[in-house]
Amino acid sequence: MGSTNTPIDFIPIFLMFLVALGFVIFAMVASHALGPKRKTKIKLDSFECGIESHGNARQPFSIKYFLVAILFVLFDVEVIFMYPWAVNYKELAITGVIEVFTFIILLLVGFYYMLAKNAIKWEE
Repeated sequence: MGSTNTPIDFIPIFLMFLVALGFVIFAMVASHALGPKRKTKIKLDSFECGIESHGNARQPFSIKYFLVAILFVLFDVEVIFMYPWAVNYKELAITGVIEVFTFIILLLVGFYYMLAKNAIKWEE
């Protein structure tokens, strides 16, 4: 017997979506309606991490910041790709082990390249 899905099978998911959406809308409307409304000059002033703003906001800063952020995302995504392998490692057998080690080796090559180019050294 094949398992074919009909639109009726998706009604619980649709209802869950509607309940979640309804809760979000209710919470936003309630917080807006019931919350305090005190508008002062200080509250309406721009705020930047509690530090008084001064100078030009368009002043460029070191590209190293972006490089470290991109490297963080790269190695953070690596863990996301390794999770399904860890969950199914028995079913994947030796092929899965070879594939994950190839993946790790490629990431280590990239990490070594990053270290060789001094990508994470903050000194100028």
